[in-house]
Amino acid sequence: MNVQWYPGHMTKAKRQMTEDMKVIDLVMELVDARCPQSSRNPDIDTLAKGKSRIILLNKADLADATYNKKWKEYFENKGMAVLELNSKAGKGVRDVAPLVREVCREKIERDKKKGIINRPIRAMVVGIPNVGKSTFINSIAGRSSAKTGNKPGVTKGKQWIRISKELELLDTPGILWPKFEDEEVGKRLAYIGSINDEILQIEDLSYEFVGKLRVSYPEAIPTRYGIESDEDNLVILNRIAEARKCYKKGNEIDYFKLAGLIFDDFRSGAMGKLTLEFPD
Repeated sequence: MNVQWYPGHMTKAKRQMTEDMKVIDLVMELVDARCPQSSRNPDIDTLAKGKSRIILLNKADLADATYNKKWKEYFENKGMAVLELNSKAGKGVRDVAPLVREVCREKIERDKKKGIINRPIRAMVVGIPNVGKSTFINSIAGRSSAKTGNKPGVTKGKQWIRISKELELLDTPGILWPKFEDEEVGKRLAYIGSINDEILQIEDLSYEFVGKLRVSYPEAIPTRYGIESDEDNLVILNRIAEARKCYKKGNEIDYFKLAGLIFDDFRSGAMGKLTLEFPD
C-alpha cells in the first residue's frame, strides 16, 4: 500500500506554522494514544525546535492503559511533558493549565523580573488530522470555539482562542507529511481514520488489520463478534460478515461494508482498548 495524501492546504498550513512559531511560547502536540509515534508529524520537531513541548496522549480511553503508561515514560525520557487525555469526555483537560505553568515556569519568572505580569502563555496546538484537536480546544475552552468533525481536515485555517488570562491557544489545521517512509505508519494512520477512507482500499486494510489483532489482541475479535479467530485472515473476515450479515444481493459478501464496520468498531472502542504500536 502506497499512501500519498498531501493536499495544497497542508503545504500552506506548514508555511503559516513556521511564521507563527515566532510568536508562541509552547507547542502542544496531540497524538492518538493508540499509535503515538505514528500519529506524530516528524516535521513538528524541526518546526518547534527550541520551544517548550507538551505531548497530549489523546483518546487514551480507547488505548491499552498499560501502553499509555509506557508511552508516557517514553516521551518524558525525551524531555517532553506528557498528559493522558480523553478530550471527548473532558478527562485530563483540567490538568493542562497546571502543566503549562510548570513547563513554562522559567519563562514566567523571566517575565516577572522584567516587570511583565499577567501576559498569557501563547501555545500552538498541533497534530495530524483526526487526532481530536478541535474537540480538545472546545473542551478546555468550555465552548464550541473550534469546528469539530469526524473526518480529517475539518480545521482549514488558524484561529486564536483565549482560554484564560494565563493561556491563549492557537489552533492550526491538521497536517500530514508528504511521504510515509515506513509503510506501517501509513497503515496505522489509516486504521485510526487520519487518512480519508475514500482514497484507500479499505477492504485490503481490513484484511491486514485483522491479522494484526490476531497477534497483539487475540481476544478482541472473538469477544466483539462471537466467532473463532484461529483461522487465516480471510476466513475470519468471512465469519464476521456472516455474523453481521454483510452481504450484497445474491448472498455475496460485501467486503467494503464489512471493512467499514470493522474500522467503525475499532475507532469507537467497541473492540476494547487497543494499542497499535509499542515503544522501543
